[in-house]
Order: sequence, then structure tokens, then C-alpha cells
Amino acid sequence: MATIGFIGLGNMGAPMAANLVTAGQQVTGFDLVAGRAEALAAKGGRAAATAAEAVTAGEIVITMLPAGPDVRSVYLGEGGVLARARKGALLIDCSTIDVETARAVARAAADAGFDMLDAPVSGGVVGAETASLTIMVGGSVEAFERGRPLLAAMGRTIVHAGPSGNGQAAKICNNMILGASMIAVCEAFSLAERLGLAAQTLFDISAKSSGQCWALTSYCPVPGPVPASPANRDYVAGFTAAMMLKDLRLAQQAAGASGAATPLGSLAANLYQLFVDEGMGGLDFSGIYRFMRKPEVKI
Repeated sequence: MATIGFIGLGNMGAPMAANLVTAGQQVTGFDLVAGRAEALAAKGGRAAATAAEAVTAGEIVITMLPAGPDVRSVYLGEGGVLARARKGALLIDCSTIDVETARAVARAAADAGFDMLDAPVSGGVVGAETASLTIMVGGSVEAFERGRPLLAAMGRTIVHAGPSGNGQAAKICNNMILGASMIAVCEAFSLAERLGLAAQTLFDISAKSSGQCWALTSYCPVPGPVPASPANRDYVAGFTAAMMLKDLRLAQQAAGASGAATPLGSLAANLYQLFVDEGMGGLDFSGIYRFMRKPEVKI
């Protein structure tokens, strides 16, 4: 049994920590929001009153935080993870953040004598709850092998993407594909509607033809064809539009820093920004279909 300090028990972190408890690990959790640590304790974990208490409770520290500045603060700040973690602790950050921050914090961890993995996840809240996440991991081979059993308790597909920061690189590249392909699928269904082609007919054809993609066949943005998709639940979020925008912006930041040309990624980010600016950030990202089919939308 491993002892784990888990910081960040939000929509994703809470079920991930709970899955570690179910797998037989001793998990001490902390979150700034009152009641979240106690909710973990009710499932068999332990509640920490402070982040420092969670850090010192485990031979492994896992974080799931909102953004890069939060990761820098929690790890590098006075009394943070690097200052308080047990000697030889393995540090795993499951947040989705910018590549530069992931690499900078990993360097600081190495300088302080710690192994660290950046391990962002894909699969949304449902994937977190069912331990079916895809986890993309950056860090040394040795650290990856050490952390793999714990990651396997939270996800189904665990991939070592290379050195520190490459987990984040994989996550933002993947989600740039997803964001752009979802927009293309939405455009196709909007056009089909105007041309008098039934959504189910287009789905039946494209699902078996060259237009097939995950955004179409697993997460169709139009109500009807895929019963399990958020489109059939009024776009209640599995992965919010605001989170998609965050990842697309991270991809654009990385593209600018590396000199990569990503015109479709840029357009996808701009369209999701417009959608979020309409107050729709809490909807599922596939809900952008509502925005794309508006007559007044001009791209």
C-alpha cells in the first residue's frame, strides 16, 4: 500500500483520489473548497486541513490544479511541495498546464532531489469516475515505472510520452485535434440541415465513410444519433467548453513559443472564445453546435 498526498479534489481530482482509495492506497486529500477533503474521508481516505499536511502524509504527492500559476505556487512557493515533501517522494502533477511551466517545475524538483511526472489526463469527469482515463506522462523512464501502478488505478490507457513536459505536449496536441474536428463536424451537420439532409442520414453515411472521427461517432454534437453523447442531455458537460478553450489557448501558446503554424487550431480557439463569451462556458464543448448553426454567425 502506498501513502499518497493528493492536492486538488475538484470535479476530476475527487473521483481520481477515490479510485486510488478503492485500489487499496492510503490517500490524504486537501482542497481549498470546504468539504471536499471530508468527502474523500467519507469514502475511506483521510482529510488534511492544509496542503502541507497532505504533502507530508505521503511518499507520493499527486496534484490536480486549475492552471500553471497554481502549479508553480503549490510546488515552488514558500512551504510548498518541494519544501515539505518527504525525501525521495515521487511527485505527479495531473493538471493540464503549459509545457514551459511543467518543465520548469520538473527541473526545480530534480534540483531538490525529487522525481517528477507531468501526467495530464483525457476522458472528462466520466473517465475520472470510471477510472478509464487516458493519461499522458512526461518524465524519466524510472519515474514512469514507479508511478505506473498508481496511474493505472485512475486510468485505462497509460502512455509514456517522453521527458518532462511531453505529457503536457501530448495533451494539448490531442485536444487541438479534438477541438478542430468537433467544429468541422458541427459545420457539416449545420450545412446538412440547411440542405434538407437529415442528421441521422448524414451520421449513418459519414460514420462508415471518410468523414468518420471520434467527434462524430462517439460524441456526436447533434441530438439523436449517439444516445450517450451530451447532445442528448441538453449538453450537460462531460468536458466543458471553458476547459476546451483553456487547452486550445495552451496549444496556441506553445505554437507561438515553438514557431509552429497552427491556423486551424487558432480558428478553433477563437470560435470557442466566442462561444464562451456568450456565457456558454459551462456547457459541454460539443454544445458549440448551437453556436455554429446560428444564421448570424459569420466566420
